[in-house]
Parts: sequence; structure tokens; C-alpha cells
Amino acid sequence: MKVTFTGLGVMGYPMAGFLARAGHDVTVFNRTTSKAGAWQKEFGGSMAMSPRAAATGAEIVFCCVGNDDDVRQVILGADGVLAGATKGSVIVDHTTASARVACEVYQLARRKGIDFLDAPLSGGQAGAESGQLTIMVGGERSVYDRILPVMECYAKACTLIGEVGCGQKAKMVNQICIAGIVQGLSEGLHFAKRANLDVAAVIGAISKGAAQSWQMENRWQTMVDDKFDFGFAVEWMRKDLKIALDEAGKLGARLEMTKLVDRFYEEIEALGGGRFDTSSLIRRLEP
Repeated sequence: MKVTFTGLGVMGYPMAGFLARAGHDVTVFNRTTSKAGAWQKEFGGSMAMSPRAAATGAEIVFCCVGNDDDVRQVILGADGVLAGATKGSVIVDHTTASARVACEVYQLARRKGIDFLDAPLSGGQAGAESGQLTIMVGGERSVYDRILPVMECYAKACTLIGEVGCGQKAKMVNQICIAGIVQGLSEGLHFAKRANLDVAAVIGAISKGAAQSWQMENRWQTMVDDKFDFGFAVEWMRKDLKIALDEAGKLGARLEMTKLVDRFYEEIEALGGGRFDTSSLIRRLEP
């Protein structure tokens, strides 16, 4: 298919590469032009100088940027995707953003005869680079079924959650759960060290039972070693938790643990750890 990918960050760059390797005709756009040039040199395809130009003639336009403001600029701006997108095409937004902006883009796209899916990702940089991402999708079933085979180029699992906005809300659930799991693991490791236990032996035992988690399996050793350069950054996690807390305020949902962990991440930022990965919560316990 003729597809466009806008946003070549640590996630978008390899995702667009998987599309090219699968044989799709890929045009890329990135606000830092040199990044788009590097991608083109590595994978072929085409590069465009604006989202509008990139979207022109594309059957699917994928977007993976930073936040709500970026989505509005890249998709809704005067030189954005909607200005160039073709009637009957589909915009798939992989950005982790608010459900509000997803619905906003959906309504404006519909007026032009363009379909839209909100499709935030889980799996981080490692998942993007290995093509093993998990995607939570909001939108119409017929549109989802049409796009699913293309998303499977870089995903191990895709799930249609519900209408537009539901993908973003599912990603909020994902981040709420991760925050609690990482805090619990941090405290467990901290306790084990203070008790002079063999941490490797403890993890070997409890990781086979109910305490097991992806974070435990993949991060306990790096946390003990005080190494925090393995993917999703604290500053991005705080952005995501703010989105979840804002949505919770509208829903009347009580996210007491999430508020607490967000404050702990704020402490990590104050220690200069804004670019540390999210497992760095242990740093405030083990200064």
C-alpha cells in the first residue's frame, strides 16, 4: 500500500522501517529533516517536507509524535495531514495523547471523508525495534479490519477496544498499572537489600509465582545495578500519567496510587533523572 509515516522518533523510525521492509510504498515526514533523510538512506522510500505533502495520495497516514499539541500541529495544522489527505484514506494516530484530541481529530477527519483510528502503543523502544509492539485501538470495526494487516508489520498484538478515544483510555490503564508495578518492585528490591537477602535468589523464587511481572523479569537486575537507560523516559511517563489523572478527574475515578507515584517521578526529575527510564523509581529509595 501507499502509506505515510509522520514522526520518526525512537518509536516511529523503526516502525516505518518495518513497513518499508514489508514492501509498502512509504513516504516519511519528520520535523527534523535530517532524521527523515537518514531514514530514507537506510530504508529507501520517499521523504516529504511537510505533513500535507507526505499525506497527499497516501492510503494510510500513520502519526507518532509527542503530545496533544504535536498531534494538532501535524494533523490539523494549515500544512498538516488533513490538508493533504485523500478522501477515503485513513489516519492512524499512534501518539499517546488524550481521548479528547482523538475525538477532535476524528470529527474533523469525518467531515472530509477520511477515517481515523487512535492507536497508542505499548512496548517501548525495544518493542518498536523488534516489531513486537502491543496496540490498543479506538475506532470503527470496518476501518480497524482494513488497517490491521498493515499494523501487524510492527506489532505482536492489536486489539480494538471500542469507539474512537477508547484506545487512548486503554493506554491510560496501561500506564496506571505500570506505575504501581514499578513502585512495588522498587520497594521490594529495596527491602530485600536492607534485609541482606540474596536478591537474585529472591527474584528467582518469587518470579515464578503471583508477584511475577514483565518489569520484574526485565528490570530487576538493572534496577539493582543503578542503570536506568533502558527505554521509556520518566518525563514521558509523567506526561502520560497527567493525561490519565486529567481523564480520571472527568470520570470521578480515584487514582490515589497513581497520584502518589507521579509525585515520586517528580522527585526523580528533581534528581536530574528526567531521561532515566521508568524503573528509576528505586533511585529515590537507594540514593
